Amino acid sequence: MHIQTCTRRIKVPKIRCKVILWSCLRVVREHDPRGRDVELLRRHMYASDEPKPVSKGSHGAQLADGLLMEECDYKLVKTRFSAFFNTNLHSYLKALGVHNLVITGIQTPNCIRQTVFDAVSFDYSSITVIVDATAAATPDIHNANILDMSNVGVATPTLEEWCGGCVL
Repeated sequence: MHIQTCTRRIKVPKIRCKVILWSCLRVVREHDPRGRDVELLRRHMYASDEPKPVSKGSHGAQLADGLLMEECDYKLVKTRFSAFFNTNLHSYLKALGVHNLVITGIQTPNCIRQTVFDAVSFDYSSITVIVDATAAATPDIHNANILDMSNVGVATPTLEEWCGGCVL
């Protein structure tokens, strides 16, 4: 994953003054340590006494190095691939009058894609995925998913393109 690009992406809205919200919203995946809220097809990963991939308090549920929660940040916990599924994200964004989304993160074919397609279903005016601040297991997987999202009207610039040449 491009952690450095994601870290820079978080700072850009303050420079750009366009999408300040995303500098204060952190969507994280955390599960009950017993796996009671995990998808049925992945529940076996929580059945043993082994460390759980993203259970509350585990290493896997921590933010990556360089990504920090600040006092003003809003932490949205999700238990599925989409940040919208079974969370208050849509109502939270609606209450703030947000119509344009800029998305970064990991697992382009899973979390990014599901969140983007749900955002499309919710009719957000503009959805942007920063291609060098998202990642997948391989470049081919990443690029195929970026192409799919682009084909439905999602903007897919690099951070530098999105930023418009601002100093990162």
